[in-house]
Amino acid sequence: MTLTADAAAADAASDTPLETEYRPPHELDLIRTIGMLRRGGTDPTTIIDGPVIWRAVRTPLGPATLALRSAGGRVTATAWGPGAALALDRVPDLCGARDDPADFDASRHPLIAEVARRNPGLRLTRTDEVFDALACAILEQKVTSMQAFGAWRFLVSRYGERSPGPTPRPMFAAPAASVWRTIPSWSYHRAAVEPPQSKTIVRSAERGDRIERAVLAAADGAHRERILTSLPGVGPWTSAETRIRALGDPDAVSVGDYHLAHEVGFVLTGTRTDDDGMLELLAPWAGQRQRVIRMIFASGIREPRRGPRLAPENHRDR
Repeated sequence: MTLTADAAAADAASDTPLETEYRPPHELDLIRTIGMLRRGGTDPTTIIDGPVIWRAVRTPLGPATLALRSAGGRVTATAWGPGAALALDRVPDLCGARDDPADFDASRHPLIAEVARRNPGLRLTRTDEVFDALACAILEQKVTSMQAFGAWRFLVSRYGERSPGPTPRPMFAAPAASVWRTIPSWSYHRAAVEPPQSKTIVRSAERGDRIERAVLAAADGAHRERILTSLPGVGPWTSAETRIRALGDPDAVSVGDYHLAHEVGFVLTGTRTDDDGMLELLAPWAGQRQRVIRMIFASGIREPRRGPRLAPENHRDR
């Protein structure tokens, strides 16, 4: 096939990287801030390669690859692809530019105060990729992380867009809502996604663009919660997980998580608790509860295991 002059020029332009430098007005731990977006070590959308974070993103102009590295109080961002300029525009929000910890009082608990002192650069990232975060959270409903990450990798690698640039390994931007809607049932089955979750993704994808616009335009977390939970199959846990990743919601709490309440209780009191107990423990930090949870995970303290690791059942051959 022979490319036209315009097509050849456009193709060459997409291979030419754009670069910018962002100087955050606050301390920034790039890995702790953005690294939480990675869904397992084989995530096709996010790779942590030494000090560099690679992100494959979808933009209105096409896919883009973003490489971020931090040194000397500045973040160097390089982007490839037709959406490179738009990807660079997102860098400040990825680095926590809209995150405001001014109301966070770490002194309410000695351990939280110590973790905050040791991690002044931990910020809450924001991607604005609402449907991507929603689809990923739905895949994580009621399964182990290993199962969810495997399903995300399979579906994104098969139906997403290949990201450009010299990535450490092949990377893919997550599919648009219009693509999620058309993924056949047997592909969800091969990805070990149960019918309730696949149907929830498909139904949500039918309203994907409208939901994304409504969530981004909503005035506060409570309004966003109402919009997201209006979708069949999307409850408070899925809504919270979506808002944490896409919007950097500082108060979102994933009520109903299998492990979270136990971890929060163990770190703050030395004993496990349930969801009601977790909410009571986090109540003094109303408005900043997600930030406290991030500090808890940054502490490195984990509740000791009480039994063998779950061995997921494989239904794909049935």
